[in-house]
Amino acid sequence: MALRTPHYRNLLDVGRLLHTKKISPVELTKQMLQRIDVKDRKLRSYATVTPELAVKQAKKAEQEIAKGRIRGPLHGVPIAVKDLCFTRGIPTAAGMSINKKFRPRFDSTVVRRLANAGSVLLGKLQMTEGAFAEHHPDVSPPINPWHKDYWPGASSSGSGVATAAGLCFASLGSDTGGSIRFPSAANGLSGLKPTWGRVSRYGVFDLAPTLDHVGPMCRSVADSAAVLSAIAGQDSNDPTAAPVPVPNYLAGLDRGIKGIRFGIDSQYNRRGVDKVTVKAVGEALSVLKKLGADIREISFPNTEEVVEEWLPHCSIETAYAHRGTYPKSKNAYGPALATLIELGFTFSAMDYQKILLHRHEFCGKVRSMFEDIDILIIPAQPNAAPTLAEMAALGDQDPGTLNSLLQFTAPSDLTGSPALTLPVGYTKAGVPVAFQFVGRHFEEDILFRAGHKFQLETDWHLKHPTI
Repeated sequence: MALRTPHYRNLLDVGRLLHTKKISPVELTKQMLQRIDVKDRKLRSYATVTPELAVKQAKKAEQEIAKGRIRGPLHGVPIAVKDLCFTRGIPTAAGMSINKKFRPRFDSTVVRRLANAGSVLLGKLQMTEGAFAEHHPDVSPPINPWHKDYWPGASSSGSGVATAAGLCFASLGSDTGGSIRFPSAANGLSGLKPTWGRVSRYGVFDLAPTLDHVGPMCRSVADSAAVLSAIAGQDSNDPTAAPVPVPNYLAGLDRGIKGIRFGIDSQYNRRGVDKVTVKAVGEALSVLKKLGADIREISFPNTEEVVEEWLPHCSIETAYAHRGTYPKSKNAYGPALATLIELGFTFSAMDYQKILLHRHEFCGKVRSMFEDIDILIIPAQPNAAPTLAEMAALGDQDPGTLNSLLQFTAPSDLTGSPALTLPVGYTKAGVPVAFQFVGRHFEEDILFRAGHKFQLETDWHLKHPTI
């Protein structure tokens, strides 16, 4: 049985319909593939669509569900992943022309775990080159489904667009300086950057390994909790994947916010921030106060130095990650990624040591701050919804202006702290606005609890673009 216009439903809702046999995994998958074929010609969110694999997985899921063998909430649900996650035999380019013929011989751990959860892989989602700032010149960037003139976010641009536009029910993105949170904010999604080490990076292209995180981008907090449950955990193939137990995130969602201490630094949240964002964060606080939240004024450690050093730090690690192909194949690189790598070559070991020391000092200050609170409330970005023109102009401005974009995202990549992005309103142009919950290491469950309670009280996450 097929379902009329199912594409904007939440992942968990779709899963329940599949598991009660109200809809067919095969028919649903075919509907989604047809929608991609029609709608993505304009939106350009997919790098590669995998119809044969998707139908094969859907048939297997349908057979298992018919026998009452339900693997979990993702079983039979069509999803997609960012094109830096290795998928066996399927093009995996990481937004780079140099990789256009690359077909991995194995699945990344996250892709394998999604398959083990019974999900259906619709395809690989478009991204900026190498997961840095800009798309390769040969790539046509995805279009924001809310408004074509607005930034869709980077680097998980395709993940944000496809999930918001009803071209998959959830996606995976990656985040090094904000690349789950920027496209989640731009597209009205509930995206989670997990704790560094919570999710294996085995079989995932590196940008800057000590800053890289893989996580879910979904339409609701509950959906993100379901996806994280499927992909998280220790991995023998990735020694940096922490041997920390993975909670049953879904089971803990309904515990509410009692006992959770929220912190807010009003000065930090207004510094260089536009009026729309200030108002949106204020609305979020009003909802939380209505729910009886314990909100405390705190002082967040100064971020200026570490945000300023994020780019040098990223450049050094990126230069090392690309040592096998750069400068040997320099001409195949786009200007943004090539410039980043060249920048990495300019720093000495002494420079890098200074950066690392500053990073560790900042991490220590943040750990101390979290002794007094459980969740930090901050904007997702200083400008509520940048236009494409504004983002293009940003590259011509001074580094301080560029750093301002990262002031609410890069710190959590440097500390490895989990951060949950939540929609909290819209601009006059109808483009989503978002804020973040940031938590202690490996306490994604607390972020999910708070975010789920917030979304039970609001409906911003239920809205979708009309395409």
